[in-house]
Parts: sequence; structure tokens; C-alpha cells
Amino acid sequence: MSLTRLANLIDGRLEPPRDGHWLDVYEPATGAVFAQCPDSTADDVAAAIAAARRAAPGWAATPADMRSRLLHRLADLVEARLDDFAALESCDSGKPVALARSLDIPRAVSNLRYFAAAVVPWSSQSHAMELGAINYTLRHPLGVVACISPWNLPLYLFTWKIAPALAAGNAVVAKPSEITPCTAALLGELSIEAGFPPGVLNIVQGRGPAVGLPLVAHPDVKAVSFTGSTRTGETIAAATAGQFKKVSLEMGGKNPAIVFADADLTDANLDTIVRSGFANQGEICLCGSRLLVQRSIYDTFRERYLARVTALRVGDPKTADTDLGALVSQAHFDKVIDCIGQARAEGGHVLCGGGAVQLDGRCANGWYVAPTVVEGLAPEASTNQQEIFGPVVSLIPFDDDAQAIAIANGTGYGLAASLWTSDLSRAHRVGAALDFGIVWINCWLLRDLRTPFGGTKQSGLGREGGEEALHFFTEPKNICIRY
Repeated sequence: MSLTRLANLIDGRLEPPRDGHWLDVYEPATGAVFAQCPDSTADDVAAAIAAARRAAPGWAATPADMRSRLLHRLADLVEARLDDFAALESCDSGKPVALARSLDIPRAVSNLRYFAAAVVPWSSQSHAMELGAINYTLRHPLGVVACISPWNLPLYLFTWKIAPALAAGNAVVAKPSEITPCTAALLGELSIEAGFPPGVLNIVQGRGPAVGLPLVAHPDVKAVSFTGSTRTGETIAAATAGQFKKVSLEMGGKNPAIVFADADLTDANLDTIVRSGFANQGEICLCGSRLLVQRSIYDTFRERYLARVTALRVGDPKTADTDLGALVSQAHFDKVIDCIGQARAEGGHVLCGGGAVQLDGRCANGWYVAPTVVEGLAPEASTNQQEIFGPVVSLIPFDDDAQAIAIANGTGYGLAASLWTSDLSRAHRVGAALDFGIVWINCWLLRDLRTPFGGTKQSGLGREGGEEALHFFTEPKNICIRY
């Protein structure tokens, strides 16, 4: 069977890997190879960086409204092929195609459009001094920047990085995950059609050690924006530290969802709480994998919650009524199954799920795990401390605000938290006390692209989104004129 072979985008051309080696790309729903992507090396990276270095001065000098028009044009092309992108994203990652169609691809379009619009009215600051001088701030693009995105929200997070970098006037060398490379490759093709100058956007496919490491360590790369695991983030931080380049790291999470006794637990809100744990098979860094419930409502809440979790349908991602698709890879499937085994070994009681799901037909060899809920584990148990990144939620009772805050903050991560309460004073008080970069109150995954995004502790370094992203991808220069 002939497999689709993806290409690198280097200097405005679609190119095979220079050494002719390829990586198999698996469809998680079936466990079968359906494509191949370049197994690129440092030579491909060097060629992409050289192209970006040549293109950077001209792109930086391009008026902001022209850069904006090209980003809008790219957004138009993606939107026109929304169904194609959604089907490819689902095939690549195992997520339900309905989720890709309603969330991933529209959000990618929104990312492109937001930064295309944001850069046009973006203005510098000025400060007048009483002694007769004025200061104003110029923000220059950095030059060549690296954007590295993960496998869980492939196009969504890929555009979240390249859009502000390009809008701010930088030339980009981007690396998508080799596990889910297909939509980034298609975006690269459309960038040529959109009319981006050669070398402004380069996409190099391949593995982290062979592509990611030489990319971030290259002296011509002035900034690195990375989303992925904490372990890889540590490697990037170490590789770039000696060069003092800008680094933004959005990494793992062990996020709490905190339900107080006075919460408005309508069916709609309860459905959101369920979704916050299991959306995209739990493979979202913002999922609430620790569900803290006030003890006075614990039993009644658990009954209603479990009824909804057990009603979730695990199935073929192509089927419209599928709630959870397949996990992204055999290795990740094995990890999640091992984590469930660890929860049992620690004394956890599995209330539902707890293992693989065997489907029929074309999905018989896919990597499916049942939505799993565990209770009876102490907050310090490894199941409640380590990121699982799968459809596994741990129920934890608490007595009062102080205990809820202590349990929520009691991990090495600090990405996102959600809390559910009808008490406005408690909402502000507890929200301020939570050591997380994002706190949702009576909602989850309600995102405004203008707001700063990122985490604390092992969850990240720096912020993305809105002006934070445009600031990251530029260098400020103060000009002081005395008159």
C-alpha cells in the first residue's frame, strides 16, 4: 500500500528529508500506519534556519497591515477546508472528528485572525518627563524564532505560536509533533498558496533529539516558544541557558476542579465538570484530573457524576456520537494503563472504567481506554501528584476552604484550576489563593485570546496570548529625546 508522505517546508518549497529517512504515522483509532513524515536531522534544521535568517530582514520591514493580510488569507484557506482539516486531525490524533470540527480547527482559524488583527493597531508606549524630555518604546522583531508544538491539540497550538511570531515580524522555524504531523504539513502547503515570502515560515518534521534540540540550541534562533512535557521543557531550558535567549515554556499540569457545597450543580454545569476531566480523552493540559468535592455533598455528587461518566461513549472517532476517541499512541496507551494500575496498587478504588476498551471492526486494534474515576487516595499519592494525561479523574473530599486550597496547591504543577461556588466572596478569595496561572470560576475552558496564558512552578515559564505573545516575540528599545 502506498502511504502519503509529508514534506518539510523550507524556504518556500516542500522538500523531503535530506537523508531520505521517514517516520511512520499511526492512526490511533486503528493502530495502523496511514502516512509517513520526514525523519529530519540537524541538516534540515540548519537549512530552515538559514532560509529564515535570509527572509527575516525583509519580513521585519514588511508593513504590519501586509503581514496582517497574509495571516487573514491563511485563515481563509484553512477555514475553506475546515472539514478536511478536521478529518485529518482526527485521523492523526485519535480525537473525535466532531471535536476537531467544533473546537480545534475553528480555534486555529481564530488564532490566525486574532493576531492578524491585533498587530495592526498595536502601538508603542510614550512617557513625557517634566524636565523636558519624552521617552518612547520601539518593539523590534527578534529575527529567527523557534515554535515547538505538542501532539494533543496539533493545529490549535501550532497556530497559537506561529501566528503572533509572524504577526510581530519574525521569521519562524516550527516543529510540530512527529506523532501528529499532518495538519501542520497541510498548513505549510497553504502558506505557500497564501503568498508568504519564502523562508518566512519554515516547518521541519521529525523527532525531538534530532530536530528539536538542534533547533533550540542554534545560535541564530533568538527565542523558543514550546508547549509539551515538563521533562522536555527542562531539556530546552538547559540547552538555551548559556545563550540567554528568550524562552517560553508551557508544560504539564495536575489541575484541580473544586466543587463547593453551594455550587450551582445544574445538569449543564455538571456536564461541564465531567467534560473538564474527559474532553479529548483527558489529553488536554487544562483538564481537571483532581476533582475536589466538599464532604457534605460528596456522596450525592459522586452518584450524579458517575452516572454521567459511565454514559460517555468510547468509539470510532469518525462516528458522530463518540464522546471519547483513541489515545494518541501505543506508548501513551501503555502509560495510562500503567497509571491506572498504580492507582490500584496505592489503594485506590476504581469506581468506573479502569482499563482498555475493545472495539470491533476497523477499530479492533485501536488504543482506547474507558473513562476512569478513582477514589480513596490521599492527596499526596502519586496518582494525585503525577500527570497522567488520559481519561482518569481522582475524587478527593475536603471539608473547608483552607483544606481545598491546600490540596489544590499541593502539587509541583500550577497550570489551571476551576472552582464551582455560588458565593462571590469565596470565588474571589479562593481564586486569588490558588497558585495557578489560570483560574476558571463556574466554567471551564472559556478562553479569551487577549488574556495571558501559562502556568507556575513545573507548569511553565512565561505567558502566551494577547499582548504577552507580541511582547515575547519582540525586543523593546527605549528612545529618550530631550527637547
